[in-house]
Amino acid sequence: MALKEGVVVRASSGVYTVDAGGHSVHCLLRGNLKKTLEFTTTPTGSKHVARVRRLRTTDPIAVGDRVRFAETHHGQGIIEEVLPRHSMFVRAGYRGTQHTVVSNIDQVMIVFACAEPRLDPWKLDRFLVAAELEGLCAVIIANKRDLVQEADFRADFDPFIALGYTVLAASAVRGDGIEEIRALLRDRISAFVGPSGVGKSSLLNAIQPGLRLRTGEVGAATHKGRHTTTSAQLIPLRFGGWVADTPGMRRFELMQTDPEELVYGFREMVPLLGKCRFADCRHIAEPDCAIRRAVEAGVVHPRRYESYRILYSELLQRA
Repeated sequence: MALKEGVVVRASSGVYTVDAGGHSVHCLLRGNLKKTLEFTTTPTGSKHVARVRRLRTTDPIAVGDRVRFAETHHGQGIIEEVLPRHSMFVRAGYRGTQHTVVSNIDQVMIVFACAEPRLDPWKLDRFLVAAELEGLCAVIIANKRDLVQEADFRADFDPFIALGYTVLAASAVRGDGIEEIRALLRDRISAFVGPSGVGKSSLLNAIQPGLRLRTGEVGAATHKGRHTTTSAQLIPLRFGGWVADTPGMRRFELMQTDPEELVYGFREMVPLLGKCRFADCRHIAEPDCAIRRAVEAGVVHPRRYESYRILYSELLQRA
């Protein structure tokens, strides 16, 4: 049976909706794709399976993956192959597994709220570092701009503008920033990510009227967002491009990486690498560290440096 090719536009409870040129097929995953096979080579050059290990991932397929599948009957199919990814946005899942939120995207739109819930800059750092480490273009969308005064907005988001990030002030209620967001999404594959309750689905409803994505309110007692999007989905945009709506993330832990690589997630620190006294400087307590000197001189913001120290410690403990 000839295999067809398509892109996964929704993944839920082991069922994957694959778009094959406008034709949707509900697929299951071939069992051996849930495992990784280790081979040995015999003296004759043939291979045989030496060991089977389950993949250390929450799900071997993510929304955005390009796959090859065999269509069976009644619009159902079996995914036989997952094609290589050119990009992905990941975080740590349960017990150190890798959770790929979305794959094969051009940019990540990191949505935080100006209020209800108010910006948590430490959490925003985590999203930005994850994007930087994956080499993804990151745009910050400051939603619910209508709820704060100009001075408060500037105090919260100007430090990120100073780092060179694009920050778009938006309001799904008033329509602020909608045209600017459309312009950035047009003809690209993007992902909306962020904490619960910041209004990702509300913004998408405003960007493309008629979507009718479920939305919710922030809890009055906890001031935390409630999950309304329960699974990621890739949405075609009428004006060109695709956008992934993803579930809100109350906690965001970086995928395990070499702690020494973490500094590459902080764009303002990268130009200082190689200027420390010691080549293996961790930028924590070593003398004559270029990054620590930059903090003292006000070139690197002390809060961002403290964020680096916290994340470095977390990665070290999990290593």
